[in-house]
Amino acid sequence: MNDLTLIRKNLFRKKLRAILLTLSILIAFFIFGILGAFNRLLNAGVEMAAADRMITMNTINFTVSMPYAYWGRVQGVEGVRNVSHMTWFGGYYQDPTQIVQTFAVDPATYLEAYPEIVVPADQAEAFTTNRTCLMVGQMLALQYGWEIGDRIPLLSNIWQKPDGSSNWEFDICAIYTGSEPEISTMAAYLHYDYFNESLAFGQDQISMMIINTTDPAVNERVAQEIDAMFANSPAETKTANEAAFARAFIDQIGNIGLIMLYVVGAAFGIILLIVGTSLIMAIQERTKEIGVMKTLGFPAPRIFRMVLIESVLLSLVGGLLGIGLAAGLLQALAPLLAQVLPGMTVTGSIFGIAVALMLGFGVITGLAPALNAHRVRIVDALGKQ
Repeated sequence: MNDLTLIRKNLFRKKLRAILLTLSILIAFFIFGILGAFNRLLNAGVEMAAADRMITMNTINFTVSMPYAYWGRVQGVEGVRNVSHMTWFGGYYQDPTQIVQTFAVDPATYLEAYPEIVVPADQAEAFTTNRTCLMVGQMLALQYGWEIGDRIPLLSNIWQKPDGSSNWEFDICAIYTGSEPEISTMAAYLHYDYFNESLAFGQDQISMMIINTTDPAVNERVAQEIDAMFANSPAETKTANEAAFARAFIDQIGNIGLIMLYVVGAAFGIILLIVGTSLIMAIQERTKEIGVMKTLGFPAPRIFRMVLIESVLLSLVGGLLGIGLAAGLLQALAPLLAQVLPGMTVTGSIFGIAVALMLGFGVITGLAPALNAHRVRIVDALGKQ
C-alpha cells in the first residue's frame, strides 16, 4: 500500500465529514469564480482601452453637453489622427420599460475610432450614407427580432421634435458584432445629422468626443492642448485617455474590487477555521494509528508530508468542483447574460488564481495538523485510551 492510497483512505475515512468539508470549500470557490468573472467584466473597459484613444467631455460631467463646433476645432490639433463624437439619445422601443442604449454619432469617424466594432463592409457603407439608418448590436437585434431592412420607431425620453413628438423612424441597415466577447452588442447608433436637424431644442450640442492620436506618446500633450483651447469658455473640457475615463466611470459605481475582496475574504476566513479545526480533530482521532505507523518504521517527515497532502487534496477537490460549477453555470447562462453582461466567464487567469488559492488554502489548513502528527510520540500514542 503506497502513500497515495493511505492518503485517500484517510481523507474519506468519515464520508459525511469529508463531504461537508468539500462542500464548504466548494461554496467558497464558487463565490470566488462568480465574483472574479464579474470583477473582470467590470474592468474590461479599462483592460481593452486603446492606448491611442482619448475621451473629451465637459469638465462638469458627461451629462453636460459641449458645442458641436468643438469637434471641428479639435481636428486641427497636431497629433490628432481622428476625432468623432457621440450624444446620448435616451431611446426606448414601443414601451418606456424597453430601454435601448442609443447614441447619435458621426458614422464614418465613429467606426474609425472603434475598430473593435465589427460591421460588414456593405452595411458600414449603408450606415455612413443613409441618414435614417440605425446600426444595432447583434444581441439587441436578437432581443427584438430586428433584421436588416426593418423600419422601426424609437422614442426618446429626453429629446423632442418641433411638433412635440418624441418619435423617430429608423431603417435598420447595419448589425454589428464585437471583436471580443466582452464588447457589448446591446447598443444602437443613429446619424447625428438626422437627429440634430429634427430637434426642438438643444441643437448643435454633443455629449463627448472620441480622439485617436497618432501615437500614445503624444496623448498628454494633445490632452493639455485641447483643454487649454476651451479654458475659460462656458463649456470647459476635460480630456483623458480611455482607460482613465473607464476607471472613473467604474469608481462612480463603487470600489467593486474591494467589496469582492471583503466578501471572498470573509468566506475563506470562515471556511479556513472550519476546515482547519476539523482536520486537527481528525488527526487527534488517529493518534494511536500514527503511533503504530511510527512503530512500523514510518518516519515523522513522511507522516507530516502525508497529512499535508491530505489537506491540499481536500482543498483541490472542493476548489476544483466550486470553480468548475461557477464556470459551468456562467456558460449555461451565457445566452441570457449576453444581453446585460457579455463575456462574463471564468477565464484562464481566474482559474489560475483559484488553483493557487486552493494550494495555499490546503497548506495553511493542513500545516497545524501535520505538525501535530509529526510531533506524536510513540509511547504517548500507544498509551492513549
